[in-house]
Amino acid sequence: MDADVIVIGHGLSGLVATAELVAAGRSVILLDGEPARALGGQAHWSFGGLFMVDTPEQRRMRVRDSEALALADWLGSAGFDSPSDYWPRRWAEAYVSFASGELRSWLYGLGVRWFPVVQWAERGGGPVPGHGNSVPRFHITWGTGPGLVQPFADRIRDRERVRILNRHKVSGLSAGTDGVRVDGHVLAASSVPRGARSPDDSAGEFSLSAQAVIICAGGIGGNVDLVRQNWPRKWGNPPEKMILGVPDFVDGSMLQVAENAGGRVINKERMWHYPEGVINHSPVWTGHGIRILPGPSALWLDARGERLPFPLYPGFDALGALRHITSHGDDYSWFVLNLETVGKEFALSGSEQNADLTGKDLRQLSTRVRPGPTPEVRAFIDRGADFLTARTVAGLAERMNALTGTELIDAQRLQRLIETRDQQVVSGLGKDPQITATAAARRYLGDRLTRVATPHPYLDVRRPGEGVAGVGGPLVAVRLHVLTRKTLGGLETDLDGRVLTADGTPLPGVYAAGEVAGFGGGGVHGYRSLEGTFLGGCLYSGRVAGRAAARAVG
Repeated sequence: MDADVIVIGHGLSGLVATAELVAAGRSVILLDGEPARALGGQAHWSFGGLFMVDTPEQRRMRVRDSEALALADWLGSAGFDSPSDYWPRRWAEAYVSFASGELRSWLYGLGVRWFPVVQWAERGGGPVPGHGNSVPRFHITWGTGPGLVQPFADRIRDRERVRILNRHKVSGLSAGTDGVRVDGHVLAASSVPRGARSPDDSAGEFSLSAQAVIICAGGIGGNVDLVRQNWPRKWGNPPEKMILGVPDFVDGSMLQVAENAGGRVINKERMWHYPEGVINHSPVWTGHGIRILPGPSALWLDARGERLPFPLYPGFDALGALRHITSHGDDYSWFVLNLETVGKEFALSGSEQNADLTGKDLRQLSTRVRPGPTPEVRAFIDRGADFLTARTVAGLAERMNALTGTELIDAQRLQRLIETRDQQVVSGLGKDPQITATAAARRYLGDRLTRVATPHPYLDVRRPGEGVAGVGGPLVAVRLHVLTRKTLGGLETDLDGRVLTADGTPLPGVYAAGEVAGFGGGGVHGYRSLEGTFLGGCLYSGRVAGRAAARAVG
């Protein structure tokens, strides 16, 4: 045997699993097809948001949360409804218990800290039980994704029992009672920047064996062909154009390798893509897109300029909005708002789009409470292909049509839509559900301070009927693309992270964690996520698999 355990994939779940194995005194070979500088994988690029329950941060913000409420929200969102959901549901119950208890203290002991204002992602907005977080639970890691990766990277670097073999891409796996063997190609050395597509030229082959293997190789979000192949029929046809929210290496190749070895992949059609993607003005990987994390005030319009229906408002139900857009045959939609609202309500997902949080820069962070957009949002306004501004509705509509090469946006209809919205705001009360939802959001201190603009008209009330922007600055339209991101299905695993075969028995010596396992069980989120659960799922499933494999090879 070349090691006690081989871990495939050096993303967050792989790092956690490796750290657990090292702590238990086991020898590990950590394989990844990317260069060494890509350590941390997709998690490095993340915003660092974690779903945690009943935390000191929540209590300081006067948020009352509980494990029972969180589990009700999870199950209402997941919508488990098939025999394949047996293990995913058990993983969901275990994860919510972990997120309500040991998760925070475990990370805190490793030096991880969080931004004090808990964010309210995926509010849902429909009747209960149903999708959405009843209370804010999205805890932003101080240092974002890199701040979460670093403690685990530090625990495995320069350790005698760990061999990290980069540019080793696995293409075959065989499991038996005498151990597990992995085969593949040693790829040519590469000096590409982190996240950029690396060449796949082979410089040789390798074959390694161990008592156990933990697969932590990610999902399919960087492989548009696989995304289209697994696209759910009830969402309509896959969009003609999608942008990628993950690097090219998130290609799903290990799912096929594990399936060929006898592992069972379930819930392939369950995915989590975002409808609020914009083209990155400074791309790193192929088709690089960035997700807007919006507040609730923008008008969300389809490609023809019609409002999305209740409760599909910004920040409430991302997958519901995506399904609505794509089922109508569209691959884009619009946010329409003004510059003041952009400055208050637009954040961008990703460690590189939040220099203050990623760099732990308190002085720069303090500027977020001042009027105006962050430097990163301002760069998109100035340089982004999807951001348009105008002083009048007519001018905005003209620019929207020019960008898409259509005449779908009627200026008079758009003006009536904005005027009707403004009337509701000026009334001080209003019957429009989005206005009501926005007012409710401002009851939460965190939203009022950092995420939700004071309601105000977008048009100049002193010049009725002229469609001229008001005191909140020029009108803004943002074209939104479908942005690929997460794979919700994956390798079916039991509560020890053991990969299961078609008859429900474990594949000898083979474990899986992270996105390749649907973040646990083959689909812990069911059909929908509550956000902050992807990184949390990597942490939890990596820890479970690492500890279980350590016991098994002891």
